[in-house]
Amino acid sequence: MSTLNPPGTVRHVVAALIVRDGKVLICQRTKSQPMALKWEFPGGKIEPGEQPVDALRRELMEELGIDADIGRHAAEIHHIYRRGNSVLLQFFVVEQFRNELENKIFKQIKWESPSELPRYDFLEADKGLVQDIAAGKII
Repeated sequence: MSTLNPPGTVRHVVAALIVRDGKVLICQRTKSQPMALKWEFPGGKIEPGEQPVDALRRELMEELGIDADIGRHAAEIHHIYRRGNSVLLQFFVVEQFRNELENKIFKQIKWESPSELPRYDFLEADKGLVQDIAAGKII
């Protein structure tokens, strides 16, 4: 989700709201990534010719080593960052997956209660969704 896209284009991104025992998995970017140390939901760019669900399944394997059952479409957000980069985010709920979670790319990953999410420094594009999750509107 971090590479800059050419002006006037929209980057299509998928992300997972992974839920287990009433908690949501959140991930913190490393110092070397754009928007360093911000929190986000796991996922990434949809590659050309890829369907959103397939892209998310691939990204979750690459980032966390899990084989996820992609559930319902939970939200869609179009966000334009201050520098003009535009992103269209599609969020899906994931309640079941195989393999143990393995942090492959993040500074840290953490299971957190929905009501506690607003206290984390999330990516700008995720902030409205975080508020909705905390209010019980999404999951």
